[in-house]
Amino acid sequence: MPGPLANIMQLQNKVKTKRISSYDRTGGNKDFIRLAPGETVELASIEGAGIVKHIWMTLNTQDKFIRRNAVLRMYWDGEEEPSVLSPLGDFFGQGWGEEYNFASLPLAAAPHQGRALNCYFPMPFGAGARITLENDSESELASLYYYIDYERHESIPDSLGRFHAWWNRELTEVRPEEGETEWGVVAPQGNNATDRHNYVFADIEGKGHFVGLNYYVDSPGPMWYGEGDDMWLIDGEDWPGSLHGTGTEDFFNSSWCPNEVYSHPYFGYARVPDKLGWMGRTHCYRFLLEDPVYFDKSLRASIEHGHDNSLTLDLATVAYWYQAEPHKPFPAIANREGRANMKPIGFMDVHRWRHAWRQSMGGGATLWGDETKTEKKE
Repeated sequence: MPGPLANIMQLQNKVKTKRISSYDRTGGNKDFIRLAPGETVELASIEGAGIVKHIWMTLNTQDKFIRRNAVLRMYWDGEEEPSVLSPLGDFFGQGWGEEYNFASLPLAAAPHQGRALNCYFPMPFGAGARITLENDSESELASLYYYIDYERHESIPDSLGRFHAWWNRELTEVRPEEGETEWGVVAPQGNNATDRHNYVFADIEGKGHFVGLNYYVDSPGPMWYGEGDDMWLIDGEDWPGSLHGTGTEDFFNSSWCPNEVYSHPYFGYARVPDKLGWMGRTHCYRFLLEDPVYFDKSLRASIEHGHDNSLTLDLATVAYWYQAEPHKPFPAIANREGRANMKPIGFMDVHRWRHAWRQSMGGGATLWGDETKTEKKE
């Protein structure tokens, strides 16, 4: 299997290296553009055939949530429907509008404080490419610096799939017959012999291969969120499908309920919470660069939110894949309110939960927290 440097010495014929950037056309040092509130700007419009090789961006604005309020779109070969549709931050590996360092092979958020956004996914096109950014904010985007580095080719073979990325988000619902539980702590749990209630992170039609996932989970409770199995139904097959996982952390190449920052070129945990248990925000990532998931007609990829879909979680994902065009159009991206974060759960919320539990236990004077109704202390 060739490594990333395997062909670096190969001389190319009729390939030209090009760049579109925000440099100051006057020769000055104002090497940025501005976006007014609500404005969409065309960052690149390229004719002919080529391959986008690298994208770098950094930005400055009064809107502290700009990484969710700015929306990135990419179009290949004159299509009207975008092949890439995602909030800017989520695409580059920055969840919840936050800024933090993130390092992987195809994507990175580099210092200072993760504010330099980089993408190395190659993006081929045969008949033009267009990249836009929408400032869906009430604040001016005061400065946007960017590079879009690409190669111009005489032609691109049809065998090169077009790059796609899709952001999805869902506040997951628990099964009413079981309630919210995990590991059977508060109620028995059933078996899940279907993907019907799973969180879906890819719903693709056409021929292609799946190459990566950024997974942002915000858990309102301290219970481990990752008993959910990943499930892949290829070309319309029935459950359990060709690939069936054993737990969320297993799919992300880790083990035993991790809660620590870890960076590998292909997988890792770029952000973890420091609250009670696994309460709060965790960013997991996995890039299937050595082991893509291939499909000829369709792919439905999903993951349980807790075993048997037992947990309420705020899940957001960006899936990355290549496929032959045309692609199935994406649903309209959630509006600004629909992209907003859930309210953080804090220590006072936990104390209110304790108060409600004390009341349910009869309000005894020395209740500690591990009693059951049959053994409560007065």
